[in-house]
Amino acid sequence: MAQKKKINLALQGGGAHGAFTWGVLERLLQDDDIEICGISGTSAGALNGAALKAGFVENGPKGAQDNLAWLWGQVSGVSDMRLTHWMAPFGVGAVSQALENVMPFTMTDAMSQFVSPYSYGPFYRNPLEDIVKRFDYDRVCNTVAPLLFIGATRVRNGKIKVFSGDEISSDALLASACLPTVFKAIEMDDPDTGQREAFWDGGYTGNPALFPLFDSDLPDDIVIVNINPLERAEIPRTPQQIQNRVNEISFNSSLLRELRAIEFVQRLLDDGTVNTGRMARVRVHMIADDDLMAKLSVATKMVPHAGVINALHEAGYAAAEKFLAAHRDDIGNVSSVDLPEMFN
Repeated sequence: MAQKKKINLALQGGGAHGAFTWGVLERLLQDDDIEICGISGTSAGALNGAALKAGFVENGPKGAQDNLAWLWGQVSGVSDMRLTHWMAPFGVGAVSQALENVMPFTMTDAMSQFVSPYSYGPFYRNPLEDIVKRFDYDRVCNTVAPLLFIGATRVRNGKIKVFSGDEISSDALLASACLPTVFKAIEMDDPDTGQREAFWDGGYTGNPALFPLFDSDLPDDIVIVNINPLERAEIPRTPQQIQNRVNEISFNSSLLRELRAIEFVQRLLDDGTVNTGRMARVRVHMIADDDLMAKLSVATKMVPHAGVINALHEAGYAAAEKFLAAHRDDIGNVSSVDLPEMFN
């Protein structure tokens, strides 16, 4: 029997665009030759990671797939995602454009620039709360593989907080997905600082954080599921396009910093400056569909449209299929991402 390809997963946040990651995970879970050992997730990536972990502990890969389908059914408000296939002929780009221009979204988007979520008083609610409270945290926090790490941003000092093991709770998941213009900060006791802290979305400091996956007990291959385009060919011109690109750049910056650090260490190892016994040679892989994501906007991140979620799921599945066909043999051997070229 061939030895399994052991990987860690780094799952980006991006609101409802995280349905792309759902499709990627479903395809990876269907592959008997792939073993997921560690997961680092932020925002939507954190929810995907927690759903996968809880389902996997309950019933292996099948349980993980079922739990992910349940999660995105809850997010979209549609119990059977097959009902959304009739939207396919319209294309996600057209739907995204339509959502961006409808009155409810434009009003909500404008209000978020001037009205704090603290202004809503008793009318405030976080729609994710009802979903994450239904996770089985005995399974989410279980110490068996895959190990799970959840990133959030500590408001007081702007540093990343990584939740793992028993620290992962519904509040930790809500903190990881807490956009400050939309949701109130999540407050909880932080044993790292010894005081009560407020937390915002983890994307500001780690989208996702890679360093928890450098543990010696975990494999050296990290597969990043990227849902925020690294490049956009067209110059943003409308206020929404400009703000969306600012957010993408901001949320990609922490990931790019960590990748640059990895690339620097690789060069030190290659030229013999550092002994391989002192630093691990991390192998980096990436699953993405920038062409698709470039057609979407902040509207489809914030509005969980069932048709778009279904299309993203199918695109993620196809992207994972393409990755495995091209780079299965690279896992455990070489990086399939050319880091020097990325930073050239």
